[in-house]
Amino acid sequence: MTAAEASSPSRIAVQLAAALLVICSAGWAQEAQKPAAEAAPAASTPASPYAGSEACMGCHEDIYNNFFKRNRHAAIDKDKRRGWETRVCESCHGPAAKHAESADPANIFNPKKGTPSQTDKTCLKCHTNQPSHVGRVMSGHGRNQVACASCHSVHTPPAMAPRAMRINEQCATCHMDMRAQFQKPHTHFLAQKQQPNQPMACTDCHNPHGSFLSKNIGQTIGGEPGCLKCHSDKRGPFAYEHAPVRLESCTTCHEPHGSTNPRMLTRSNVTQLCLECHANLNSGAALGGIPPAFHDLRSARFRNCTICHQKIHGSHVSKALLR
Repeated sequence: MTAAEASSPSRIAVQLAAALLVICSAGWAQEAQKPAAEAAPAASTPASPYAGSEACMGCHEDIYNNFFKRNRHAAIDKDKRRGWETRVCESCHGPAAKHAESADPANIFNPKKGTPSQTDKTCLKCHTNQPSHVGRVMSGHGRNQVACASCHSVHTPPAMAPRAMRINEQCATCHMDMRAQFQKPHTHFLAQKQQPNQPMACTDCHNPHGSFLSKNIGQTIGGEPGCLKCHSDKRGPFAYEHAPVRLESCTTCHEPHGSTNPRMLTRSNVTQLCLECHANLNSGAALGGIPPAFHDLRSARFRNCTICHQKIHGSHVSKALLR
């Protein structure tokens, strides 16, 4: 190669281009070694929709203090298993971050102002598998859209009155006709009656959350009516049964809320009650037969059936229920 060829302009241009390519390649390699976090900006974390229980205390201090001092639901605030730790208020009211910022009631769920189905759905998130709620949708309360919050108050601490009296007063706000029946001379002993130290509550006989029996009657062992919980001597089976006891409810003959009869019968006189079934039977042995039948109702001694038929609920020795 001659000196003229080595110094030609084309040769110089090629050398400059090669040097520039080497410099750029080194810069690209250095840039590629930077961490990925520096190469791309970090993605922003979305804000949590939950505000936490302490955020509620700023505006609802009284409710907050009563709830955490006297309410058993406060245990959820420290229970990690349910996933509501430090957010117990929002377990019922829903996410509260937006409400805490705006203080607008529309941004929070209030069970007392929601529809009955919405309120029940909130409560049954935890209570759906408890035995007291079996048949909830079958009950009269469920069919009539009576929400849980209509009877239960989560925030308000219970009154100092006995529990039975509080339950009875709560039930009487709707069932005023039943309360009036308890003013009759012969009733079960409620809190305000003859046994203030051993009062009965409506829930001793009724299951307000639902029952497979009529009128929400509570059940005992084997699905038997709740009456047998106290009146176990009337439980069969008997060798000789009285058909209404085996096939019908106790309320066929008895009025549990109040009666003018000492045995709390649906009629003031026992003869009138028995005649509802036994009036049209054979006159030779039945009540109400054509005189001179054996049970001649013109005689006073035949006007009280239970003087002779003492085991009216069933007997093991007498087909006529005499003993």
